[in-house]
Amino acid sequence: MTEIDSGTVDVVTASVIRSAMETICFEMATYVSRTATTPILNQSNERNATILDADGKLAALSVGIPQFMLSSTLPVRFAAEFFAGELYPGDVIIANDPYNGGGHLPDVNVFSPVFDEAGNVMLFASIQCHHGDTGGAMAGGYNVFAKDIWSEGVRYPLLKIVEAGRERRDVVLTMRANNRLPGFIGDLRSQVGAAQLGARRLTDVISEYGPDTVEGAMRWSIDDATRRFSNEISGWPNGTYEADVYCDSDPAGNRDIHVHVAITVEGDRLIIDFEGSDTRQDINAWSTFGNTRGNVIAQLATLVDPSIPKNEGFFNCIDLRVPKGCCLNPPEGKPVSSGTHHPGVEVGDAIAIAMSKIIPDRCCPQAYKFGSPRQMWGDVDPRTGKSFFDHGGEVSAGWVSAAKGTDGWGALSAANGNLIKASAEINEQLFPHILRGRNYRTDSGGAGQWRGGCGSHFVKEVRTQTKVNQYVVNQRHTHPGIAGGCNGSPDRVMVGTELVDPAVSGYPLEAGEKVVYDFGGGGGWGEPLLRDPQAVLDDVWDEYVSVEGAFRDYAVVITGSLEEMTLAVDHEATELERKQRNS
Repeated sequence: MTEIDSGTVDVVTASVIRSAMETICFEMATYVSRTATTPILNQSNERNATILDADGKLAALSVGIPQFMLSSTLPVRFAAEFFAGELYPGDVIIANDPYNGGGHLPDVNVFSPVFDEAGNVMLFASIQCHHGDTGGAMAGGYNVFAKDIWSEGVRYPLLKIVEAGRERRDVVLTMRANNRLPGFIGDLRSQVGAAQLGARRLTDVISEYGPDTVEGAMRWSIDDATRRFSNEISGWPNGTYEADVYCDSDPAGNRDIHVHVAITVEGDRLIIDFEGSDTRQDINAWSTFGNTRGNVIAQLATLVDPSIPKNEGFFNCIDLRVPKGCCLNPPEGKPVSSGTHHPGVEVGDAIAIAMSKIIPDRCCPQAYKFGSPRQMWGDVDPRTGKSFFDHGGEVSAGWVSAAKGTDGWGALSAANGNLIKASAEINEQLFPHILRGRNYRTDSGGAGQWRGGCGSHFVKEVRTQTKVNQYVVNQRHTHPGIAGGCNGSPDRVMVGTELVDPAVSGYPLEAGEKVVYDFGGGGGWGEPLLRDPQAVLDDVWDEYVSVEGAFRDYAVVITGSLEEMTLAVDHEATELERKQRNS
């Protein structure tokens, strides 16, 4: 038996309850994918579910976007405090405020309290989704030129959309009036349904096992994560390990947004301090504290035993210090739509680089470098006569880093979690565009003993007048390699005839014009000259690496040609070339 403050629970029962909660999270997330009305949710799966205790501590989560899930805790914690004594069975609450624990305005958290038989709040079932519009001065939820949060869209710190089981028509009306997309309320109701489903399922779990056992199981799971993560930390050498990472620029063109981290290992605990990060107040690159916190844990969780449950136990092992006023914890009112991505994901890069000085064998940056998601919209789809708004769910593909023993593979980085690239056929049916091509880019993955994944070349042609929003990074400060691996290739984006650097907003395209993306590759792991020449030859056969790139980056001499199917490694010349470079 394992002793818990609220009583006792055996490990088997605690594990069963934890598995039940994770299954409920999966069911909530799947509910949204099957009932939502817009492609970003019903195709791309940008939704995640979590279960939290009465105080807003994370108890369980679904498979999803790591940072997204881990940033859902603070809004629920705020609601638990704000509505203390005013929560009722059947309530459903909505929140998207970056300055009350959220990430940015498009990420809407919908959650429902769950009560025990005595009428006490015991749990929260939460579902967080990205929405395509937030009101504000510009369509799409990414007003990258906004000077403040109010220009970006509407903040909902807390709203009861359902109170005691009854939908509040005034709240629905208000939210509908502040959003451009006709499918917004459908997506919102999909979330409400998922939260209600989660609450029902959790009520069944409480009825079956009893509130003391369920509470004990949650505490056991959190304590288990704390114990196991702290045990891993205790095996690392004490000391302070630092890293500096830069983002090319903010959307307004302010260069070299700086993220500095110092990770101190003290016994079985970590101090993670971002003192020294950018404090310029005129930049437009702000990651909220909740977003920064989520990115920290998301990266750390990839470096340790993957069987450790991802819950509040991770947070318990860390003293997180993010100075107020720096780019990772902005003063209230700063715009944060693009900052959720950059410098948000640079937080993960900094953690990975600092940790590579401690446990390089486990390090791999779990990040992406797309700037902000591309949006395309127009007044008239000639096939329907209606307006359209394309969120770009089929576009981003790149930045997949290598890890020790594994080349980078696939099209989406681990940080994008459960996201699915929408198919060309579905996208063309929904929007008046044609996908003219998408393929891997040769020589784009960072060289290393294990090669970074290739970036991609993507071409999309518009068939009617269309406007485009796009912010681009990774053109100068590219995706990092680890343990001697090389950085991935840079990004390059053309919208019509304009090279995007760093951003365009509402850029007009006429029918027949194109947007062309060259997405960057992932970073390599380990010294490139240690890569097996046969693996390099295999990459040349697959057109991931050119014959010239094999020699330039890996000192591998390849004879013959791909066209004639006569490629081969000249082992003697390769050995000589590598000896010369190492001398």
